Amino acid sequence: MFSADNARERYRGIQDGLKSEARPATAPAAASAAPANRTVKKAEAGKTIRLAFVTNNPSEFWKLASNGVKKYVDEATARGEKVTVDVKMPQNGTVAEQNQFLEDLVAQGYDGIAISVIAPEAQVPEIDRASAKTNVICHDSDAPKSKRLVYIGTNNYEAGRRLGQQIRAMKLVPDGEVNLLQPKEDNKDTKAAQTNVEDVLTGQSDVKLLIGLWSYNGPAIADALGSSPRKNEVKAAVFDEEEGTLDAIEKGTIQCTVVQKPYQFGYQSSKLLHELATKGESALPASDKIDTGVEVITSGPTSDKTKNVAQFRKELAEQKK
Repeated sequence: MFSADNARERYRGIQDGLKSEARPATAPAAASAAPANRTVKKAEAGKTIRLAFVTNNPSEFWKLASNGVKKYVDEATARGEKVTVDVKMPQNGTVAEQNQFLEDLVAQGYDGIAISVIAPEAQVPEIDRASAKTNVICHDSDAPKSKRLVYIGTNNYEAGRRLGQQIRAMKLVPDGEVNLLQPKEDNKDTKAAQTNVEDVLTGQSDVKLLIGLWSYNGPAIADALGSSPRKNEVKAAVFDEEEGTLDAIEKGTIQCTVVQKPYQFGYQSSKLLHELATKGESALPASDKIDTGVEVITSGPTSDKTKNVAQFRKELAEQKK
């Protein structure tokens, strides 16, 4: 979720989405076919399939994904199938914790692992070692150079492009006068995220729009804007569905957010790993990338391109049950 690769793709998508309709967007790389040399490990018939869903931190974002995992397990159990999926969350969000999870899960004989990779390049050796013993897929954050079988999650370029298009559609910045400044880094520190916004609001009077790339940026932007004398002149467009973000959309502090589908990360990852373990090669998708899609949330009425925040909250409540 927080990888540099994801950030670059979102940023590139935003830039293309902000361009006028007359200027074509830069197309993202096409999904590739699942490589033939990546073999699927089929479990012994009749055994209880043990799977793991590994996140990249313990944030609220992952509660929805965990519910998606539970939904799939409940459905499979109701069909008489024997499967368990353990959700593993690195409490400090470190690469070392994830690597230890991979080592332990393989040693314990798990039949499949889905992981949101913190360091897509640095963790290739660990993912490849695990892939030699069990089925490994990535969700949310990919490691395309590894021997993982499939990526399930958001196309970050497309998510960014959708946000850029919505910024343009809502006229949050003047046509033809867009200049994206150098991104501010916060290293996943929520206090630093808010301080960055406060510094921009006090030190850069020409800034008219704030964009937050990660789930925690929305609430940080809302808090900083809420206490700023510039709150009525500076607009905001962000990602994800944190409560603070949705509250801010209802209040008009944030104008829109592009939300991912973490519930589907959990559900589809569990489903695919289960099918790979029980069906083998025949369960491998034609493409090695499965895009779960995004939605654009605003305070306006639901349309074919956006969804009203109140309606979205109702749907979110159902997924949280």
